[in-house]
Amino acid sequence: MANLKAIRTRMSSVRTTRQVTSAMKMVSAAKLRRAQEAIIRIRPYANKLYDILGNLSDSLTSIEDNPYSIDRGNTNILIVSINSNRGLCGAFNSNVNRRVFQMINEDFRESNLQLVTIGKNTYDFFRRRGFESNNNNHLYDHLDFEHVSPVADKIMNEFVQGKYDKVYLVYNEFKNAVTQYLMVEQFLPVVPKPIEKKGTTVDYIFEPSKEEIVKDLIPKSLKIQFYKALLDSNAAEHGARMTAMHKATDNATDLLRNLNLQYNKARQSTITNEILEIVSGAEALKG
Repeated sequence: MANLKAIRTRMSSVRTTRQVTSAMKMVSAAKLRRAQEAIIRIRPYANKLYDILGNLSDSLTSIEDNPYSIDRGNTNILIVSINSNRGLCGAFNSNVNRRVFQMINEDFRESNLQLVTIGKNTYDFFRRRGFESNNNNHLYDHLDFEHVSPVADKIMNEFVQGKYDKVYLVYNEFKNAVTQYLMVEQFLPVVPKPIEKKGTTVDYIFEPSKEEIVKDLIPKSLKIQFYKALLDSNAAEHGARMTAMHKATDNATDLLRNLNLQYNKARQSTITNEILEIVSGAEALKG
């Protein structure tokens, strides 16, 4: 009977876990729908703006024209690690943390590195390993352009002032609920858009002046790219969590089925033993 009690206790625990994972899956599905709508709305606009930004940066050749395209080398590097505040989303967080850790120890081992973390998971990961970072976990509390813009603005100003030579964004790009792509994207300096056909160039008529373009359009375009990376990561997080909780619910169902089979076998064995004891006792009384 002790064995039966242990199996019943475990079955009860698995049922509770399955209820939790199923509820988390439904919550993530609802959040994913909103996050997916947000990234789908902004992605065409951001991509087109990025194309214009690349062509425009190629047209503004001097430092005075475009301070956001200055290539100073690889001495001072800033890595922005974009992750989530919570776990239970499969390899979503670990993929970003592992890639950033590789960049620190291999890709830019000889460089002076600074780290900006967005998401409690990546902040805790690097804090435990002795890395200091500027923490921006609060961005997920109100994920909109008004709250994200000051963080991007600070990074852009520090780049213009020469504090960083290059700025990289590391995040998960949202594809669908089950697929996310790990992205390592150079945020600054702006990389000119490659010319697809040899000999073709884009000739811009600047209206207003180049100074106004640099002051307004280029910074706004960069902030949009930064904001898009956070929206991508946010949608990818909910998709990864929904998928992880779906798999966890299926695994709990399979485990519960196996436990139920074990329980029935153990119960049948106990009943058989009790019948044998009764029969043996009856035979003993006859003798």
